[in-house]
Amino acid sequence: MSLLFRFTLTLCAAMLASCAGVTTGSRPTATGKVDEVAVNALFAQLDGISKRFEAGLILARSGERDRAAIEIKAALDDLQAKAILCGTVAGCDQARFFSAYDRLLRLGVDAPLLESAEDPDRIVEEDKTEAGETSPVIGSLPEMKRTITLLNGRELADILTINDAVNAGIEQWLTQYRPNLITTYVNYEIMRYRMWPEYHKAGLPEALLFGMLAKESNGRVHAVSRAGASGPLQFMYATGLRFGLSSRDGFDQRFDPALSARANAAYINEQLKVFNGNLELVIAAYNGGEGRMRRLAAQGGSTSFWDPKIYSILPDETRDYVPMVLAAAWLFLHPERYNLEFPKIDGRPASIELTVPATLTELTVCFGSEGNLYDGWFRALRNLNPALDPQAKLPVGTRLEVPAPLQLAYAGKCGTGAWVDLAKTLNAATAAVRPAQGAVARKAAATANVYVVRRGDNLAAIARKSGCGASQIREIAQLNHIRAPHYPIKAGQRLRLPACGR
Repeated sequence: MSLLFRFTLTLCAAMLASCAGVTTGSRPTATGKVDEVAVNALFAQLDGISKRFEAGLILARSGERDRAAIEIKAALDDLQAKAILCGTVAGCDQARFFSAYDRLLRLGVDAPLLESAEDPDRIVEEDKTEAGETSPVIGSLPEMKRTITLLNGRELADILTINDAVNAGIEQWLTQYRPNLITTYVNYEIMRYRMWPEYHKAGLPEALLFGMLAKESNGRVHAVSRAGASGPLQFMYATGLRFGLSSRDGFDQRFDPALSARANAAYINEQLKVFNGNLELVIAAYNGGEGRMRRLAAQGGSTSFWDPKIYSILPDETRDYVPMVLAAAWLFLHPERYNLEFPKIDGRPASIELTVPATLTELTVCFGSEGNLYDGWFRALRNLNPALDPQAKLPVGTRLEVPAPLQLAYAGKCGTGAWVDLAKTLNAATAAVRPAQGAVARKAAATANVYVVRRGDNLAAIARKSGCGASQIREIAQLNHIRAPHYPIKAGQRLRLPACGR
């Protein structure tokens, strides 16, 4: 096993542990405290390590292989140790170490690489083979190399086109859609520990996940589009089934943040193979359909999303979607370049066990703005516990996933006290109103089995109006011979409805 390969595995294992909440040093702490002395010392050592590695490569090229082996191995060992140490220092950005490693990796592609499978001090040529194949070291790590390259951000421009369309998207995110971008960031930080590991395991960049989340749902797990796409990454029912998102015990798994991220990653990797690694065409396929994009690419004879032969004949929605996703991804990696500051969110995972019966809405009221989350905790509680009805009374002993700040706050704020009493009063009022609303809906459903489609309707909205849930969309479609995945309907159309609202 080469030292580069072994080092990659160790670094990425450390990164995955950080994502899962084992370490928190890759991001500033919730209080904003940074150990500046330790951080500056680590970054100073990082510069020295890089210079030592480069000196080793120079020695290797000049034929001094023994000395080169010593310098390169020492540099890699030191970089590995300092990257892991960074994860334990408050405010230390581990992405700096991944960026440095990626740079060294790229230097190593064009130079002799250190191989330790048989002789740990032997330098061998692993540049380009006679057949034109890439280095065996790089070839054995295609997904990991792509992850590192896209994560550190320095090489993103080599993979994505930052053109006028993307820059226009950046302006939109920084102006009229700025609140949406910030909301997405807050929501994502709360459920990052559930979503990002799925992307990492698939070898995909976090920036892409954030970009798609921003454009699709703003990080709202229970988002449902007019066309019936559901969940934080907006899967249509049929596409969700294709990638393992079904209904389990009445819960639509498209609303599960971890499962939806896994399905989305599987889709992206599948389509990367179809479109020969062209990420922009893959993003377009996610929005406009892979069949359409394959046909357009074949028709235009081009493999570039920006080629006028493809770009000019795309629907306006897709032409807007791709640069907006790329723009959000770029801002996620480089906020400082655009006078953008994301809020500091403590998204460390925790849980609470209810000591008194409560609903999610009651907990939201009693938690208030604990932890300085300006818009309260309702969305966070729903996103982390997506299968729960926010108005359902949960019994004592129920365990809920919550952000870390709420774990300590629960006993002090939501056991007894004035805020708990207020929350119960408000919830009782809601409980009194809901049966009356439900009775009206049941009466309407009981007196009619046919629904006349109105302008702007979609099957998801019709299902809700008729007392059916999202899981009955497919049943309505089958009953009326409406084809998936887009479920096309038109105003004036008469639909037969199942009796699910009675």
